[in-house]
Amino acid sequence: MAFQTDFNRDGSGPRFGGQRILLVEDSRMFSAVLCHRFQTELGLNVIPCSSRKTLQDALAMDGHGYAMAVVDLNLPDAPYGEALDCAMAHNIPTIVFTATFDLQIRDRIMQRNVIDYVLKDNEFALDNLVATVRRAMSNRKTRVLVVDDIGSAREVLVGLLRTQQYTVVEASSGLEALAALEAYDDIELVVTDHHMPDMSGYDLTRRIRQRFGSDKLRIIGVSSSNDRMLSARFLKAGASDFLYRPFVAEELQGRVANNVETLAHLKQLRAAAACDYLTGLYNRRYFYDQGPKLVNDCLRRKAASSVAILDIDHFKRLNDTYGHEIGDLVLKAVADRLATIFEGSDNLLSRLGGEEFAILFPMMDSAAASNFCDEIRSDISRLKVTADDEALSVTVSIGVAEISGYETFDNYLNAADQFLYMAKHKGRNIVYSDARMTAEAAQ
Repeated sequence: MAFQTDFNRDGSGPRFGGQRILLVEDSRMFSAVLCHRFQTELGLNVIPCSSRKTLQDALAMDGHGYAMAVVDLNLPDAPYGEALDCAMAHNIPTIVFTATFDLQIRDRIMQRNVIDYVLKDNEFALDNLVATVRRAMSNRKTRVLVVDDIGSAREVLVGLLRTQQYTVVEASSGLEALAALEAYDDIELVVTDHHMPDMSGYDLTRRIRQRFGSDKLRIIGVSSSNDRMLSARFLKAGASDFLYRPFVAEELQGRVANNVETLAHLKQLRAAAACDYLTGLYNRRYFYDQGPKLVNDCLRRKAASSVAILDIDHFKRLNDTYGHEIGDLVLKAVADRLATIFEGSDNLLSRLGGEEFAILFPMMDSAAASNFCDEIRSDISRLKVTADDEALSVTVSIGVAEISGYETFDNYLNAADQFLYMAKHKGRNIVYSDARMTAEAAQ
């Protein structure tokens, strides 16, 4: 398993894999800039429309293939929001981008259940719009639990959140909420009412906080109570935020977005702490943190697991001959190949440091892991790295040890390291393991 994150290497934010978005904007300047930014910053495939007519033509060709629409409220051939109505009629989640705004227009926009509106009246308008699109697209990966025993109140809250593109789970009591947290391990936000038949909202908050820290799950309390101390009790119980009903839709949207964004930043920090700066793989610290957990899980199940240490052959000589810059290219090339091989697997891959990589194979004995590592070794042996117009070949040696009993994690790695030493002693570019040593002894 290679290090993966939803964010770009420059930290600018997530990308969305070529999903299509409609941009309905008659200003050539705005349209050109936004097309470029949506494509380069978010990875979106933009279909620009400069009028209601071109929007209708685009929808006639494919009215259901758009992930989102950004619509100017006032166009020459649609001065009263007809383009917005057109997009909403095709059930396309829509963000309004407008230079004209007052309370009446705000009410007209919000009645149409748009994701959000962004005003053109300041120098940060384009930045705000790009951020709004990014947030709305990201929200689809965020699961929110709404807890309220009154169906009509819960329905309103769920509707507002789904308009914001969140994936929503509902519960009508505290016990149902706790059951939902057991059933879904990806809930990131709980929005809970206070008055419920089985337990109060802040009792539920306390129980949730016994299991989940605020860096993993956020809680927002809501209530129509007139008790102004209720918000303080919720926050003391561990809630991240609180809202009194009736709330303004934009306030709820902002509070929820701020809490989700806080979690996203914390994820980025954890990801940065777990990532090797050069290769993008998990680093030694992460391997030593997660590895023992995977091993102990296998031992509890009485299942085999194995650990391998992979070392690039003659790496010091390569550095001395071609310089550290070429050495880094080789390291990254090997890491990229390993990341491709292990993408989507349950195996844990990391760079231990220098030219050494470690792989933990849960539920795999030494013989199976050795065979897999031999395929890896063969694959890497076909790798070519260009240095000074010269194609350099790369080979690796790999030591594999089976984990069959409770020992220190260092002991498992030391065993693999011993088999790596034996692989190098046997001539390099081979895999050696306890399974193969046993097979040789039996011959």
